[in-house]
Amino acid sequence: MQRKWIFIAAALLMLLPDASFGQKPVNYDESAVAPYSLENPLVFADGRKVRRKKQWPARRQEILDIFQREMYGQMPPEGDGIWLETLEEGTTLAGFATRKQVRMWFRPDKTGPKVDWLLVIPNFVKGPVPVIMLLNYSGNHEFLFDEEILVTDSWMRIGERIKDNRTTAATRGLYDRDGGDNVYPVGMLAARGYAVVTACYCDISPDPTSADIVDGVRLQDTFAYTGVFDLWGERDPSRDDNTTSLAAWAWGLMRGMDMVVQDPQLDEKRVILTGYSRLGKAALIAGAFDERFPVVVPVQTGGGGVPLAKRNFGETVGTEVVSFRHWYCRAYDKYADNTDAMPFDQHLLLACIAPRALLVEGFDQPWFDTKGEFLSVQAASPVWKFLGCKGLPAVDWPDDYDTSAIGPRLGYVRRPNNHGISAVDWTWMLDFAEVVWP
Repeated sequence: MQRKWIFIAAALLMLLPDASFGQKPVNYDESAVAPYSLENPLVFADGRKVRRKKQWPARRQEILDIFQREMYGQMPPEGDGIWLETLEEGTTLAGFATRKQVRMWFRPDKTGPKVDWLLVIPNFVKGPVPVIMLLNYSGNHEFLFDEEILVTDSWMRIGERIKDNRTTAATRGLYDRDGGDNVYPVGMLAARGYAVVTACYCDISPDPTSADIVDGVRLQDTFAYTGVFDLWGERDPSRDDNTTSLAAWAWGLMRGMDMVVQDPQLDEKRVILTGYSRLGKAALIAGAFDERFPVVVPVQTGGGGVPLAKRNFGETVGTEVVSFRHWYCRAYDKYADNTDAMPFDQHLLLACIAPRALLVEGFDQPWFDTKGEFLSVQAASPVWKFLGCKGLPAVDWPDDYDTSAIGPRLGYVRRPNNHGISAVDWTWMLDFAEVVWP
């Protein structure tokens, strides 16, 4: 499972001497969190206050520019468009849904990088159907036990089910039959009237671990920047804000939204964008940058996603820039042991989703700092209120399964147990979205 590799990496980092990652030992003691200050999302960098709603777009763009310059690198350009090729179409789920497999190209001659999307669309819903969009880790074929779904040939990072850096048909329908940490109930979602739209994140760009080294070269510094990166030309080694893998995965989700907009069967006004762990980060970034996503639900993002970095609790900037160098631009390195110098924190990224709907779902693993997630949402809440929406409900950090912090436009909820999307996570996000829909 993906969570095993995350926890193994975290454990290894804790064993390293401090100098190896430029950061103090990982802190799991709430009383050891030093005082910190957060930037006001409603105050421009030059000190001017955002006093009128029409000023918010300028402040929002200023925040997005900070994240591009200091953390995730430059968001790639939209490009010349997308070209879609339907590879296969047929009925699935005992006939009550249609399966479409669509290859997305980024050049009109259909050469170069491509991404294969799986769409599962309920047949019984009249009119355009709402959409759940997410990237997946190991291939579209793992969602359904359906022999027609293609097995991706993209390079995969090491893992339990990966052989020679490739997935296999042996995992077909894994989430239909596996009783593990992750639940992707495509049948239930379709029965509830939702289309599921997904693609493997490795189709967009590979995700090597820090241990993937070939001929003395770490693949995170080279191979990670292939796939769709080939569309954007040579990287400039003199820049410290080059596009990162997280930005590329977010860009891929935005292109997925381009596809949804073009499909008359799908309702672009009712889209839930989600994902967990690094793909929760990607969903969060895409939702912040692209205002077409009406509902964003990042699940258990960990450091570099929703939690406040300045708390220095659990996963930190210092551990992020060593283990996941390709996720962050080199400008971010300077904060590894100096988060107080950061002119931003993650609450500002959350604020860029306002006044659209945002639900953050966490879980009780200290490395993922679920309290830091709640505080981040809380610090972003004034922007929703400023824009005329209800913000985060005025409650203390809620207990597990307590939904009292879920408001009509902004919410937070957490649970115990394992890392992944569970049945209760899906229930929370669907209930939240159905309050939002007009």
